[in-house]
Amino acid sequence: MGVPLAFANAGSQRWIQVAVNRRPDLLLSSLRAAGAISESTTIDWASPLEVDACCEYRDATALKKAGIEALPVRPLNDFWPARGPVWDAIGRTTEGVAIFVEAKAHIPEAASPGTRASPTSLELISRSLEEARRWYAPKASASWTGTFYQYANRLAHHYFLREVNKVPSALVFVYLTHDPDMRGPASESEWHGAIRLLHAALGLPAQLEQRGVFDVFLDVRRLQDGG
Repeated sequence: MGVPLAFANAGSQRWIQVAVNRRPDLLLSSLRAAGAISESTTIDWASPLEVDACCEYRDATALKKAGIEALPVRPLNDFWPARGPVWDAIGRTTEGVAIFVEAKAHIPEAASPGTRASPTSLELISRSLEEARRWYAPKASASWTGTFYQYANRLAHHYFLREVNKVPSALVFVYLTHDPDMRGPASESEWHGAIRLLHAALGLPAQLEQRGVFDVFLDVRRLQDGG
C-alpha cells in the first residue's frame, strides 16, 4: 500500500482519479446509462485509489487487482509481451465482472501513434492484434499496429480475457466532456464523431456493446467539486 498523493494536475488521469475516489456515484450512473452495468450493480474499485498513491497497474498485477487469479485457457505471456497496457482504472462488479477503464479528455489523446515495440515483441503483438481483429471485425483488413494502436491494444486485451479465457469482463472507454484545461469536447456528440472515425479506421463496427465494450460519457463539471 502506498502513501496517498495529490491527484494529477489535469486531464483524463486527474478526472478518473477524482471520479473513483471522490465521486464514484457519478461514475456508476454514467456506466449504468451506457448499459455497462445494471441499475442494481455496484463496483469495488481497485485503482486508482488515494490510499494506494493513485497507482495504475498493468500485466498480471492488473489482472489480480480485477480479481482474476488465474487464466484457465491461455497465459498472458503467450498473448502479449511484458509491459502491456496500463489501465486508468480497474474494478470488479458485485456480479464478479472485471472492469477495465481507459479514459480520454480530448480527441488528440485518442489518436495515439503506432507501436514502438522491439522486433521480437512486435511479432507477438501483431499476431495477437490480428487475432483480436478477426473476433471484432472478421472482414476488416486494417493494420492495428499504427495510428490508434492504444485503442486497439485495449480491445485486444479485452478479447483475450473475455473470448479466449472466458473471464467475465467489460472494457470501458470513459470520454470526458468540458475539461477546462484540455479544451476537449463540450458535448457527447463531438466524441461520437471521433469514435466513428476511429472505428472506421480500424475496420470496426459502429457499436461494440455485444462484445462487452462500452462508451461512457462523463461531464467534468460534475466532478469539479470533488477535485
